Amino acid sequence: MALFQSNNPVLKQSIFDRAAQQQGEAMSIRGTVNKMSFMLLLLVAAAVFSWGKFMLGGVSMVSGYMIGGGVGGFVLAMIIIFKKEWSGYLAPAYALAEGLFLGGISAMFSQAYNGIVVQAIGLTFGTFAAMLILYKTGVIRATERFKSIIFTATAGIAIFYLVAMVLRLFHVDIPLINGGGIVGIGFSLIVVAIAALNLIMDFDMVEQGVAQGAPKYFEWYASFGMMVTLVWLYLEILRLLSKLNRR
Repeated sequence: MALFQSNNPVLKQSIFDRAAQQQGEAMSIRGTVNKMSFMLLLLVAAAVFSWGKFMLGGVSMVSGYMIGGGVGGFVLAMIIIFKKEWSGYLAPAYALAEGLFLGGISAMFSQAYNGIVVQAIGLTFGTFAAMLILYKTGVIRATERFKSIIFTATAGIAIFYLVAMVLRLFHVDIPLINGGGIVGIGFSLIVVAIAALNLIMDFDMVEQGVAQGAPKYFEWYASFGMMVTLVWLYLEILRLLSKLNRR
């Protein structure tokens, strides 16, 4: 179905094509919102726990939770993508894992730059609201051209980060991009913009899933997809703010 064409690796056309053929209660906008809200509560609770561990004992106290959360979140995400029927069980676990990771990271940034976390949270949800308004009012439409451009940009960023990670293993850094100069800030602004525009595709896929009568468990799957984008957006905004604070 052309309606389900998407370049979001979490929400793909083939997934919805198969799901639309299954019988049972269909997903709804309200159900998706409720499940997304529940997942956000789980993430915040886990983040508060991880933050508290950092405040008690520093990095050594929270590093295990961060590593476990980061690795566990990645593994859970891979399983959910290939076993979407399990999303009702695994999506909440993913939210908890990401919360443990984000709580530790946020505490570290907060210690280095006072007030940065509150700013990042505010900007993340402000961006989410702005993208939703732009989508609902039709200012930005999830056309096939739009999806292709955002997918290409997102893939390019992912490849760049992968290369940078490999280079870091050999103690090679990219100072211009990671630094607080004009180039580094400009790069972060572009990445934040791409992450924000991915939300438009997420909104479109949820709306099309409801229109095509996707099964009920897709509320969890769609919520998981949006959380993946939100976590990425938050981390990129945090990086951007840290660069601005260095100047």
